[in-house]
Amino acid sequence: MPKHALRRVMAASAALAGTLALGLTDATAHATPSLDYVALGDSYSAGSGVLPVDLTNLLCLRSTANYPHVIASATGARLKDVTCGAAQTSHFTQAQYPGVAPQVDALSTGTDLVTLTIGGNDNNTFINAITACGSAGVLSGGKGSPCKDRHGTSFVDQIETNTYPALKAALRTVRDKAPDARVAALGYPWITPATADPSCFVKLPVAAGDVPYLRDIQTRLNAVVERAAEETGATYVDFSRVSEGHDACEAPGTRWIEPLLFGHSLVPVHPNALGERRMAEHTMSVLGLS
Repeated sequence: MPKHALRRVMAASAALAGTLALGLTDATAHATPSLDYVALGDSYSAGSGVLPVDLTNLLCLRSTANYPHVIASATGARLKDVTCGAAQTSHFTQAQYPGVAPQVDALSTGTDLVTLTIGGNDNNTFINAITACGSAGVLSGGKGSPCKDRHGTSFVDQIETNTYPALKAALRTVRDKAPDARVAALGYPWITPATADPSCFVKLPVAAGDVPYLRDIQTRLNAVVERAAEETGATYVDFSRVSEGHDACEAPGTRWIEPLLFGHSLVPVHPNALGERRMAEHTMSVLGLS
């Protein structure tokens, strides 16, 4: 090859190498670092009843297919999952079980993202309301509103008086521990339809007049979660619209929440695998991560 041709080839090769190096440097400079993501919360966050089970802590009934794992897989985030079934707001700062640290201990100044559902177990709201209304529904043969007649405003009074301030305190603690993190407080997807479905009574034995009563209790709970989030600088993820038509009375493949009886989950009245995926997808949409 003539010398002048060789010089042109060498010059072109050097230019190409420089361009590639510049491109790699530029790509590296603009690469998005992986999020440090901590998942807090109760059984709706833990995915209790959804397989496969996280074998690292069987006490917490945590699933490796819960919405935090779905979010982490989709975003490439580094996930620290300390969600735990039956958790109350107090378990953000107190040990729930021996050997299970307070949940906020997982947070640090380097945490970028925090998600949580919490509050439904305070005052045993969920379990007491479902148990009370289910029992009353069976005894009444599904007629009337025996649960509402007996308990009146007691559930929502407890939510306002006890759960709301506890939520604010818990979210403030999260902010103190992870001051630069984006915090997402998720509402709870609908458990019941807006009005009674007679065909659902065998799966969710709640009297016709108590179906909207239970829905109102959940509405109030979600409202205080939203209020506490707004007042502490967190983002509220609202499921009231997107989970409509996916309650426990719907058919498998449509419902996000399993019914009390004859469901397909080890833990009734909780999100199934589809519900956990949809919770993840909507959360990512709200946070701009999808």
